[in-house]
Amino acid sequence: MMFKQFGGKITAELKARYEKSPNWRNGSFQNLEETSMDVGITEMPGLLYKLFFEKDPQAAPNQDLAIESFDLDAFLKPSDNIKYIWYGHGVYLMRINNKTLLIDPMLGSDSAPISPAKTPRFSANALDLIDDFPEIDLMLLTHDHYDHLDLVSIKKLIPKVKSYYVALGCGRHLESWGVPNHKITEFDWWDVSIFSGIKITFTPSRHFSGRGLRDRAKSLWGGWVFKTTTQNLYHSGDGGYGAHFKEIGEKLGPFDFGFIECGQYGEKWSQIHMFPRESVIAAIDAKVKIATPYHWAGFKLAFHSWTEPADLFVKYAIENNLNYTLPRLGQLMHLDTLCQTENWWKDLN
Repeated sequence: MMFKQFGGKITAELKARYEKSPNWRNGSFQNLEETSMDVGITEMPGLLYKLFFEKDPQAAPNQDLAIESFDLDAFLKPSDNIKYIWYGHGVYLMRINNKTLLIDPMLGSDSAPISPAKTPRFSANALDLIDDFPEIDLMLLTHDHYDHLDLVSIKKLIPKVKSYYVALGCGRHLESWGVPNHKITEFDWWDVSIFSGIKITFTPSRHFSGRGLRDRAKSLWGGWVFKTTTQNLYHSGDGGYGAHFKEIGEKLGPFDFGFIECGQYGEKWSQIHMFPRESVIAAIDAKVKIATPYHWAGFKLAFHSWTEPADLFVKYAIENNLNYTLPRLGQLMHLDTLCQTENWWKDLN
């Protein structure tokens, strides 16, 4: 199981295909602007020790975060409006044009399966949700990090998933885990596909990829745009703040709604994860009318408290007149319903 976690190996044939991408330079995929992590090799052991072993009472909730029960009938009920359910961190189950889509279905209990220490999920038994899910018409993957692409979840989902849209390079992982090649479509930045009347575009983000020591930036990363005849939805993907948000807004916006990355940030990796103020600015840059923060309420992967991303996102959204909504875990949401602004996490510390 340990070696399977690393996913598919890069063959000469795959490398030749990746090299055709305009975003591949000097032996790997590159961001649109210079991007680095301000963490040296000598600092890494200390940071990992602090993250995994030092106890912080605010780093995780003092009880399991409850996930609302899945109502299959309500989810599948025909509608002209986009529906979505957030399951914490980066997991979204959506209903668009009466098709079921699933983004980054990391529902496993540990986001660091190759680490000597666990990073346990804040919610218990999330993997069991898959048993209740309907057939998945389309699964989408933003990138191949463990907190977004989970072997256990993928294996359990295979019998339910019809098709896969994934970042360029992620397909090799799925194939190594048993997904047939003909079901997988890989996307470079700005690639477009029409799926059941939904115009789906893979958009740039400022991040990186890799599951082992030798595959850093050997697959792409990004976000997704879903456009129907009546609604336009933006999923930012993981990544730091950059000029790409304005470009996405100008090319594909304005957006009725946006899932905006906000969580697991830190000063030493500020170029690959946004601080909450940046998340709000990114949403405004991208011309998002209503935003919701994701990448929190799932795992402890940084040194801030577990509620800080949401608390600060709300603060800066109000200051910048950005409309926002804050779904509970598992709550069925509709793009045409009133924004939910209740800070539901306040009583859970």
